[in-house]
Amino acid sequence: MKNNNAIIQVDHLSKIYKTEAVETTALSDISFQIDKGEFVAIMGPSGSGKSTLMHILGALDLPTTGTYILDGENVGKLNDDELADIRNRKIGFVFQAYNLLPRTTALKNVMLPMMYAGVSLEDRTVKAEKYLKMVGLGDRMGHTSNQLSGGQQQRVAIARALVMNPSILLADEPTGNIATIQAEEVMAIFQHLNGEGHTIVMITHEPDIAEHAKRIMYIRDGKIQKDGNSHKQRKARRFVS
Repeated sequence: MKNNNAIIQVDHLSKIYKTEAVETTALSDISFQIDKGEFVAIMGPSGSGKSTLMHILGALDLPTTGTYILDGENVGKLNDDELADIRNRKIGFVFQAYNLLPRTTALKNVMLPMMYAGVSLEDRTVKAEKYLKMVGLGDRMGHTSNQLSGGQQQRVAIARALVMNPSILLADEPTGNIATIQAEEVMAIFQHLNGEGHTIVMITHEPDIAEHAKRIMYIRDGKIQKDGNSHKQRKARRFVS
């Protein structure tokens, strides 16, 4: 059934990896939708298929069968150049390892996606400063990545993910490398962003982190075992000055 409010529509999607001797089903005939403005956590044990699903949702891989519609576009029908384009236009990535340039300032790290997109230097600077202030790093713009704590680096990564105004934010174990108190700060930022209307899909193996989302999807053996609301939403702290 078509839902005009759905930003993500997955129908009967499967992913099968084949070698000469072995065929492995990573995802098996799953269907779900995520509406604009939702905050969804995807959980599951190692080997459950959650990372495969994240790669497909991020247009980093394609399904074997079934369809994935992202903001009205059928991702499974795109070629490599079109996949790269949709990743740049519609998806903001936040990875466990931050993926920042270590000897480059926070400001320049956040400006990078806009530079590749041909945005003017003036506009790049204004937007990068805006989002660094939003994540509470207005006084750290000139610090290089290796001068920042893990939690601060992840905040830079979140700012970088936002600058192209993506349709969805995809976060893959975003608190996996940082201390508990910093993880709470990062999750407060995600809740604040979600409160402003951003659609967030997050993979995590930590129940306490998943509970910050509004909806939790459990995957096991390539199938969705459970999909429902989180009842432990915590009050988001405001980072915007």
